[in-house]
Amino acid sequence: MTDSPNFDTVAIHAGQEFDPTTGAVIPPVYLTSTFVQDGIGGLRGGYEYSRGGNPTRDSLQTLLAALEGGQLALSFASGLAAEDTLLRAALVPGDHIVLGNDVYGGTHRLIERVHGPWGVRNSTVEMSDLAAVETAIIPGETKMLWVETPSNPLMKISDITALAEIGHRHGVTVVVDNTFASPALQQPLALGADVVVHSTTKYLGGHSDVLGGALIFGTDNELAQKASFLQFAAGPISAPLDAWLTIRGIKTLSVRMDRHCSNAQAIAEHLVAHPALDGIYYPGLPSHPGHELAAAQMSGFGGMISLAFSGGAPAARAFAESTQLFQLAESLGGVESLVNYPAEMTHASVRGTELEVPDNIVRLSVGIEYVGDLIADIDGALAKL
Repeated sequence: MTDSPNFDTVAIHAGQEFDPTTGAVIPPVYLTSTFVQDGIGGLRGGYEYSRGGNPTRDSLQTLLAALEGGQLALSFASGLAAEDTLLRAALVPGDHIVLGNDVYGGTHRLIERVHGPWGVRNSTVEMSDLAAVETAIIPGETKMLWVETPSNPLMKISDITALAEIGHRHGVTVVVDNTFASPALQQPLALGADVVVHSTTKYLGGHSDVLGGALIFGTDNELAQKASFLQFAAGPISAPLDAWLTIRGIKTLSVRMDRHCSNAQAIAEHLVAHPALDGIYYPGLPSHPGHELAAAQMSGFGGMISLAFSGGAPAARAFAESTQLFQLAESLGGVESLVNYPAEMTHASVRGTELEVPDNIVRLSVGIEYVGDLIADIDGALAKL
């Protein structure tokens, strides 16, 4: 490749050298648990056992680091496995995390209910309020600032550069969950973040057929090495076929994101001022409070929209159960459109907390189908309310 290849080229070629034995354009999937040694300790290519290293997983990790502009990437069996590894690498009992008040429910559950009993404390804050973020940091105790932008499900936009400056001023590791945007639309490391986390299940895989997670580090530093050791020692790795499926999905990431963005923009604009809705949460709308910031730090506004129904929970539930092309399911980021009722699905675990999602909210993961069909499906469901 050239010295500075375009993102689209990187997505197809990084870590994907053709097979030197056969010339196969697509590298093989190494479905093996172990590797023959040339004498005791004589490892071929450094490979010993697939928990410690596998060529297919290494290819994905090389690709992920290249996409995010990082020095080291680690691939995991799920997004939460990646998050758990990072938390254990970075924190000890008594440490404190500041996280946004609209993060993914599973992230909050992991921090509050798994790491909380081990002595890791957390505070939630409105990440768009920089003064509030700074106030929430406890000198000497806060060790991590957890940023999710756009957030799930209310699509809040956080200023990564400003938050990184605040975090670094206090010696805090700044983590950005880039799942909703994907590296095709947003580059948190270039904006000052220390670590990027992904559920690769979503836009990176892109086909709703594989689970995965990833950590990408801006520098190959002590934290990265601790996480790398835990990936090996605890074994929450992505399997070879899962890694290969994720690589396959990434090859079309850029073209898919273009369609996700254009479809979501058209749907959001179509729904503006609809009488059944109290609000549309989509940063591509000029009325969105984070619109200008999103335009500055993202190259597109993404494929996620949340809708607030004026008829409350009954209307939201009825809509979610009435669409046809938008299938009722958890997850997001696949080529097919999905509808989700966060209060009782993806965010049920944060009921009764500051992160509780209003029960009139429905989240749409806008796929890459023909947008006219998607709009007709939404209009048909709205007409039934």
